Amino acid sequence: MTSSIQRTSGIRDNHHRGSIGEFLKEKILQDSNLSFVSAYFTIYAYAALKGQLDQIDHLRFLFGEPQFIQSLDPDKTEKKAFRIENDALELENTLQQKRVARECSEWLDEKAEIRSIIKPGFLHGKIYHMDNNGVQEAIIGSSNFTVRGLGLGAAGNNIELNLEVGR
Repeated sequence: MTSSIQRTSGIRDNHHRGSIGEFLKEKILQDSNLSFVSAYFTIYAYAALKGQLDQIDHLRFLFGEPQFIQSLDPDKTEKKAFRIENDALELENTLQQKRVARECSEWLDEKAEIRSIIKPGFLHGKIYHMDNNGVQEAIIGSSNFTVRGLGLGAAGNNIELNLEVGR
């Protein structure tokens, strides 16, 4: 039933109607020009889409919430993330964080233009727009550029409401 809903509906909810991450993996192509608007950008969302994002021509990214930039934990007070797996307790993000952050930073320097809205709480909508040699497609909705917002997490993805445009 899920696949028939996906084929007949442009709605993506990260659960029963497909994820925005799947949409982006399908639509971001070699030499794409991207324009994204989101309150958040995480290195882990970049890592989840690295195969697609590394081959683009350019990304224009607009932060809808400038407080996010200030809340990136400059004092290193953020609690460490743990998960229980195979009867063992593991530190979840630490081992890969430095490598992912370096790769993402290099990618941003090479491919991205980042801007932020000055007024907090002013812009709530999210959009992911792809221009592939004049073929333009987009998805508009509530998904932030985070692993859970894009529906690319192993578990616990956000329930979002997004609509494909240009089908």
